This record gives sequence, C-alpha cells and structure tokens, in this order.
Amino acid sequence: MQASHNRQASSMIHEMDPYYLSRFHVLGNHVSSDASSQGNSVNFSSYKDQFFTLESFPATADLSGSNSPSAGSVLSSRSPFSPQGSQSCSSDQHHSFENTCGSPLSGCSVTDDDNDIKHKLKELEISLLGPESDMVDSCYCSFRGGAHQDASVARRNWNQVVEMIPKLNLQDTLIHCAQAIHDSDLNVATLFMDVLGQMVSVFGDPAQRVGAYLLEGLRARLERSGSAIYKALKCKEPTSSELMSYMSILFQICPYFKFGYTSANAVIWEAMVNEPIIHIIDFQIAQGSQYISLIQDLANRPGGPPALLRITGVDDSQSAHARGGGLQIVGQNLAQLAQSKGIPFQFHAAAMSGCDVEHGNLIIQPGEALAVNFPYTLHHMPDESVSTQNHRDRLLRLVKSLSPKVVTIIEQESNTNTSPFLLRFIETLDYYTAMFESIDVARSRDDKQRIRAEQHGVARDIVNMVACEGFERVERHELLGKWRMRMRMAGFTLCPMSSSVTGAVRNMLRDFNENYRLQEVDGAIYLGWKNRAMATASAWR
Repeated sequence: MQASHNRQASSMIHEMDPYYLSRFHVLGNHVSSDASSQGNSVNFSSYKDQFFTLESFPATADLSGSNSPSAGSVLSSRSPFSPQGSQSCSSDQHHSFENTCGSPLSGCSVTDDDNDIKHKLKELEISLLGPESDMVDSCYCSFRGGAHQDASVARRNWNQVVEMIPKLNLQDTLIHCAQAIHDSDLNVATLFMDVLGQMVSVFGDPAQRVGAYLLEGLRARLERSGSAIYKALKCKEPTSSELMSYMSILFQICPYFKFGYTSANAVIWEAMVNEPIIHIIDFQIAQGSQYISLIQDLANRPGGPPALLRITGVDDSQSAHARGGGLQIVGQNLAQLAQSKGIPFQFHAAAMSGCDVEHGNLIIQPGEALAVNFPYTLHHMPDESVSTQNHRDRLLRLVKSLSPKVVTIIEQESNTNTSPFLLRFIETLDYYTAMFESIDVARSRDDKQRIRAEQHGVARDIVNMVACEGFERVERHELLGKWRMRMRMAGFTLCPMSSSVTGAVRNMLRDFNENYRLQEVDGAIYLGWKNRAMATASAWR
C-alpha cells in the first residue's frame, strides 16, 4: 500500500512543474488593489525571474532556535538600525524613481492556481500517508520538537516530497508559505518551510539573507512564540561596545542614517540661522552624533554663534544599552564640543519612551526658537489601530502646542502599520530585499562584520513585523502620504525643502554607490535604491 502511495506521489510531483509552482508572482504583474491600503509602488525586478534549484543553495544555518523567550522580552525592544485600526488613505503612495504612479503593491491576487497548489499538496499528503493521516498534528508535533514516532515517520515522508520538487522561485515560495500561515494551513506551511530551509542562508546573496530572517519570522508566527532573534540566529546578546560597533558598520556602509542626519541638520540650520537662543528636542537622540556637525556649523554661521544652544534628548533603555550608559554621556560629549567651539550649551535628558513624554518633560523656556526632530522614531509610536490612547497623533499634537519653528520627520518609506499580514509580509520582503542589496555592494559577501551588523541591526525589525501583532509589533511604518495626513490633522504645514538642503544630501551621497537616488517631490525628499524609495525627509511648521 505504501509503495502504491509513493508511486502516486511521484506522478503528481511531475504535474507540479516549475512553471506551475511559480505562477503566483505577487511582486510581479499579478497584483490587484486593496481598498484598505491603496498605494502605488514599483516592481523590484532584480529577483523577479530568478529561479533556484534546491541544490544551488549552500547549506543553511540552523534558524529554528530553541528555548526562545517571548516576543515581549526581546522583539518589542527597538533595534539599533531603526532607532526607534487606522484607515489607510488614498494618499499612501509608494514613490517610484522611474514613475511616480508605479503599480500598486496593495493587494495580491490569490487565484485558482494558488488554491490548486494547496489541493495538490493535500493529494500528496494522502498518497504518502494514507487518507486517515493527521498531517496537521504530526507535523506540528515534529515542528515543536516532539519525539512521537508517528511524527518522525510523517516528517521523513514529507521530506521525500520536498526533495522531489524540482525548481522553486525563492520569493514566490516565501509568499506561498506566508499565505499558508495566513490561512492556518499548517501542513502546507510546514512543507514550504522545509523547502525554504534549503534555499535561504544568512551567508548568501541579498535575497537569501532576507529570506532567512523572514523564515525565522514565519516560524515564530506559526508557533505563536514571538521568537527571540538572538538565540534563533545563534547570536548572543551583544555587549554595548559590540552593538556600537555594529551600528557604526551600518552607518559607514549605507547612507540611511546619514540621510536623516544631513537633511534634518540642514533644515534646522536654515531655520535657526539668525536665532540667538536655540532649543532642539530630539525624540531619538541615541549617541547624539547627529549634532556634532550642526554644532560646528552653528559656530561658523554668519553673524557669530548663538548666545545659547539647548538640546533635549529623549531616549529609552535600549539606546542606553547601546551607549553603555545613560543620556548624561551624550550631554557630556556635546557640552565638551560646544565649549570648544565657543557656544554656551545646556543639555536636558528625558530618559523615557516617546509614548510617555508630556509637556512638563520638555522644559520649554520663553524667548527660545524651537526645533523638533523625529529621526526614524515616529513609526514606533502606537496609533489608533493599537490603542485608544493613540500616542502617534497625541505626540504630534503635543509638539504642535509647543509652537516650534520647524519640525523634521525622517522615516522609512514602507507601509507595514495597518496592512493585513500577507500584504505586510510582501511589503517587508520587497523593502528589505532592496535594503540588503544596497548593503551588499559595500562589503564582500563573506564579511563577518556585515553579517553580524545585519543580524543585530536589521533582522530583529524583520522578525518583529512578521511574527508579532498588537502591542508586541513595534515596527509600524507608514508612507509619507499618511504622515502628511497626520501632520495636517495636528495643525502643521509643510515647509518645502530648499535647494541647499537637497544639495547637502546630494553631496553626502557622493560617498556611496551610484545606485542610490535622490528626488524632491511635493516639497519632501526621497532617498531610493535603484527604483525603490527607501526613506523620506520632510519639514513642517
């Protein structure tokens, strides 16, 4: 009977040819719009038609992990790379560097072909294990590390199917796996995870590396554990000095940090060029390194340096770990620099999350010109889809009540806040494939420092977006169109970026790969990698 089942399985596998298995190109042309999250995007075509055989991939590292702490203990903290139900609106638009209209990535056409795949997989299961097999329970038991003999037999038979599948497209396989988890189809999800385990590697090309971290997120979501990225990826918790080293590597090899620092500093300098007393509130001050160049520029400004420069730094314990101490370290370093430049200086530490900031924590004084900076931090604030407190909009209204002269917002150009799981997964796949490709050109494929920087600086964000929901999902990016709506609702008006601001950013980009793009659109500036918008900078008053 078992031999008969195997012959039937072999016959059906031939029916599942590579063309059939790879027709669901969600990132390609088979995409339809979704009313809940309208937007425009570009096709990231570098990997669209690339096929891999299972034999063409190096053996993957063990990503399954064990004894993983909960999502709340690890994943809800900020990653150093990203310093920390609303209705999506029609103004949410991905910006294209080839065509500002682009094609929508706001929905996926789950066609009859996709259902056929799941039907054939079910037939394979029955042919291998018999009509009375309970593949869901056995695979789940095996996946959770159970030692039941039936589960072991089922796993071996299932692996035989996996080995016989001839060709799969990596991106499509990831999406099929996410679809299966979304549909609570555990046996199909487990099959695709087995396939993906042979296709991805943290040591591979950009698509393979992104796939490795996405797979970890899918496993964590399937087990509803949240997954701890450090143990799962065989990484120990880095020390403060190690974490600083990883952040420094990312700062050097890709311009995303420098884009934020340079654009915000140029805007603040312009707004404060004639002001005698300046107060800057930074809602993610981290190491305070952004203000080294600004202090130097203020010292050399026409008419002389300001009579007083005050900086209020908002930050939480995650950045304190990276610094190796509290905000007083930042204050001391900046005070020493300001003193050497002849600028009277005061530093105020607000050691708390942005969610906890109230008016009294900011110590506004009469007669000062106020600038507020949000560097890659607003997307960590929970909005109305997470909590009735809606700290995201509350914080913007609080800042408006301070009457700042200028507010700068730097954010990743990605739509992962209120998107349903499958669409959020596709967006994460597209965005981080582009990011890892941009990182790849700066360091060799086998560079261990780059690998560690990605693991500790980027991977946690990816896993959090895929594995977590509710308060535990802290990575909640929105497109510039949505930030425009929020800022206008809070009473702000856009300040178009001047030619000197865009010029400063262009000069900074000269030190990086020529595939980075910069465009000014409707008063804001976009940083892109090839044809994918990656980050935006905007100024408000």
